[in-house]
Amino acid sequence: MTVLVAGTDTAEGRAAYAYALREAVRRGEDLLYFGLSGERPEPGAAEQAGVRETYAEPDARGKDGVGDLLDTAERIDPSVIVIGIRQRTPASKFIMGSSAQQIILQANTPVLCVKPGMVDA
Repeated sequence: MTVLVAGTDTAEGRAAYAYALREAVRRGEDLLYFGLSGERPEPGAAEQAGVRETYAEPDARGKDGVGDLLDTAERIDPSVIVIGIRQRTPASKFIMGSSAQQIILQANTPVLCVKPGMVDA
């Protein structure tokens, strides 16, 4: 099976990647890094951990990266999806929505939510 991580170039995204890498090692699984903004993690981290890592990204023609991530999850059936989260005010959630909330509510796979500071990113 595979650990799927929603990658972003933020403190939350780096924490999610670090946790997902550890989770892949613990489970003895591959890691799929889904770069929501076209970024990739630092090369070599997965190889040093002994994890086979692959990459995916949203369809360049589409508008919904989170939807593409959820479609990928449906297609590959990962054991878990790892996402980074941050504290937001109720007003900002109402006005802008939340990618994390969309993933949590719509995924048919367990979702692990990681906050910066939970792991060394």
